Parts: sequence; structure tokens; C-alpha cells
Amino acid sequence: MAALSPAELEARLRLHALPAIGPRRMSRLLEVFGSASAALSAPASAWRSLGLPAEAAEQRRSPSTRDSAASALAWLEQANHHLLCLHDSDYPALLAELTDAPPLLFVRGDPALLERPQIAMVGSRRASKPGLQSAEAFARCLAQSGFVVTSGLALGIDGAAHRGALAGGRTVAVLGTGLQCLYPQRHAGLADDIVAAGGALVSELPLDCPPQAANFPRRNRLISGLSLGVLVVEASPSSGSLITARLAAEQGREVWALPGSIHHPGAHGCHQLIREGAQLVESVAHILESLQGWQMPLASVEEVASATDHPLLALLRAAPASSESLALSSRQALPEVLAQLTELELDGLIAREGNLWLACR
Repeated sequence: MAALSPAELEARLRLHALPAIGPRRMSRLLEVFGSASAALSAPASAWRSLGLPAEAAEQRRSPSTRDSAASALAWLEQANHHLLCLHDSDYPALLAELTDAPPLLFVRGDPALLERPQIAMVGSRRASKPGLQSAEAFARCLAQSGFVVTSGLALGIDGAAHRGALAGGRTVAVLGTGLQCLYPQRHAGLADDIVAAGGALVSELPLDCPPQAANFPRRNRLISGLSLGVLVVEASPSSGSLITARLAAEQGREVWALPGSIHHPGAHGCHQLIREGAQLVESVAHILESLQGWQMPLASVEEVASATDHPLLALLRAAPASSESLALSSRQALPEVLAQLTELELDGLIAREGNLWLACR
């Protein structure tokens, strides 16, 4: 699609600023009238004939709507700020497949990253320490394997996934607020790190949209829609992460889940997903094996899969252990064991908690 004229861009931003106009309604307006400019100038009766709220037709010419569009245009003048429009050549192809794909997508950072193969990682905001370690280790290994790790910038598993990805490659954060209303504020520094490392922050919402409970489940469809599949690391049965996983399944994406202890409430959501058909994964190798067409040059499936048969990993699957006890059990010198443990950790197969090593499950 050709680049939008300044007038059409401003018109789309005005439509986008209307609270009553969501993705489907905006797409409908563009389809019926041919452009946002024509939709804005159409009589109110034409809007009502499409089943649109009367207040939407009234608000489209309001000063607040014009001010919102002007603010967005000023934001777009700044470095690293972008707007992607549905049907444009640079709009992410996987996301465009959704029936409710966002007509406008605000991006801070590298928009080209959204076209690269992505793996989404989601989970509990109140994750356990082993859960956070697993998320970080899996994300690092996936990023090292050439995938972009996508998550929601929330506390807990999301934050750990972004940090792990930054240690191995790039990551995308999909927000449930406008890009000028970052939430949670505790992750403002992490958001800056993501952009500085060549990643991206993404939102379909108006730039000044504050946190609203209804927008976070809506955001989840973008996390899964951008990705080849979704990995749920730790979640209770009531977690929003299960919404993301079910959306992924509806969108035809892969769904993976890490199992955990039956005594840990944070594992029950993952177990529920597995019972419903999600793939149980214990290592990054299992994810790579299920994506045969997306093997990356930085870490082949064969290399990672061979690590799953490692004798030290077999010992750690039986029970967490210290480096010293592993050296005794495996009858190897401690320096050799430490070197092997480092390799397994880099592959995302094990994690360290205090002086103990444990298998990532």
C-alpha cells in the first residue's frame, strides 16, 4: 500500500482516538468509506446505518479528538517512533492474519523486528524463584537460537523473559497501555533497555491510554498473534496467561507449557494446559523440535537435543544438587563438572538457586 498522505494519516489517528471505535469498527469504516478522511466527512446517518454509536459520530470532530491526533503526529516526529498501518508492506504478516488485527500499531524501537520469527513467553506475575530462573534461561537460549522473545512487560515471568532475551538477543514487549503510559512503572528501565538493545515496544492503544483492566486481555491476542507459538512458564488456573495460550491455539499457533510440582499452585495452570493439548516441554530442544521449519543457525536442534541426554542433567532431573555432590555422583573432577554445568545453563536446561542446581521444568 502506498504511503498515507498527511491528511489521511491525521484522519486515521482521529478515528483511532475515538473510544467507541475498536479494531473491527475502524476496519469496517475504512472498508465502507474507502479512507479515514471520507469516514470523518460522512454524515452521522451513515455512521448510524453501520450500527456505530451516536456519540462516536459526534466525537469525531471534537477538539479532544483533533488534539489526540496532533499529539500522535508530534510523537511520530521523534527518533525510533513508528506507526504501522494494517495492509502496509511493513505490517507484521502473522498479525495481519487475525480477524481483529489492529488497524494501527505504535512502535518504539525497531519495527522490522516484528517480522522476525517470534516465540512468546508468558506466566505468573507472582512467580516463584525457580519459575523466574526457568523463564530467564529459556528466553536466553531461544534468543541465542535466533528467535525474538515476545512478552507483555508485566512483573514476574514477563520481566524475566525480557531480561533473559536481552542476554542472548532481542525482545519485543507488547503493552496493554499507550506507549506514553508505561505500566508497570517499575519496568520503565527495562523498557528503555529493550529499545536500546535493538528491541521494540508495541501497542495498538492511543499513546496516552492509561492502564485499564479490559485492555490487558485484549493485548494478549497481539502477543500470541505476533508469534509462532506461546510458552507458558508458570501460571495458576485463573492466570491471564491461560487466555494468551487459548488465543494462540485459536490462532493456529503452537502452545507449550512447562510442568512443575503438583504441590505448587503456580504449576496447576500449566498442567491444565497440558491436559488440554499443550505440548509439555522440559528444554528448549523440545520447542525447536516442534518448529522444524524455523531452525536457526546459532543453535541447531541437534546440538541442543544432545544436551538433553547429558548425564548431569539426568542426575538433576532426579533431584536438585550442588556442584560438589554432582562431581561425586558422576565421578568427575569438580572443574569438569562446573564447565559442563555452565554449558547446560547457557542451553536453558538447568538453573541455579543458591548453591543448588536444578533442571528446568
